[in-house]
Amino acid sequence: MRTLRVASYNIHKGFASPPLFHKQLTIHSLREKLRTFGADVVFLQEVHGQHERHARRYHNWPSTPQYEFLADTVWSDYCYGRNSVYDTGHHGNAILSRFPISRWDNQDVSTHRFERRGLLHCEIDIPGWGETLHCVCVHLGLRSHERSRQMEKLRQRIERLVPPGAPLVVAGDFNDWRQRATHELAHPLNLYEVFEQVKGRAARTFPAMLPFMSLDRIYVRGFRVFSAHVHHGRVWARISDHAALTATLLPL
Repeated sequence: MRTLRVASYNIHKGFASPPLFHKQLTIHSLREKLRTFGADVVFLQEVHGQHERHARRYHNWPSTPQYEFLADTVWSDYCYGRNSVYDTGHHGNAILSRFPISRWDNQDVSTHRFERRGLLHCEIDIPGWGETLHCVCVHLGLRSHERSRQMEKLRQRIERLVPPGAPLVVAGDFNDWRQRATHELAHPLNLYEVFEQVKGRAARTFPAMLPFMSLDRIYVRGFRVFSAHVHHGRVWARISDHAALTATLLPL
């Protein structure tokens, strides 16, 4: 395999945004849109693993967890990191993969009990590759000092568990409107943001209708970026409040 195509998307728990008085469920159209990406690995944030009240309220609520429903017959493997737990269910991050996931772990990096965050880290075995692919899906905190602490824990995790020569993709919703991740995370780890490589700046992803904030990123190591694209506009804004990102990568 000469290329790897990846996607990152904050799916807003499968509901339209901004939320209406009666939330519009978009998980079915989201699944169709995800398939058009042709992605080998998909990094998802704000994914419901379970929600009993929504299951009773919406007749077309999936009978399986959202990550399993989205994977369907396209992505044979998936992993889910449960971060926020409440009386009616839970949500977190998920990674979908066309290739076998040999190992995964979800590290709690929450800074307080009211905003639960995790680092979903998995290893993927791709046929023909000499090294295991490491993938980390993130959704960082809303406050600057929280993000700095979480990025420090992410940096420590990568330094401890990812071999320097192994291909690595770190993607998700960084909530990094101050553009600090490049200096606090990417430079120390020799990571490169895909849009900065091919476009000269990080993609604007929020809000999806007319994005002006660069909150979502795809950082890589051990790849050359062949192409990168941000998916936004009226159609996408009906699905989530964030734009989706895709990139095609060439292993070095």
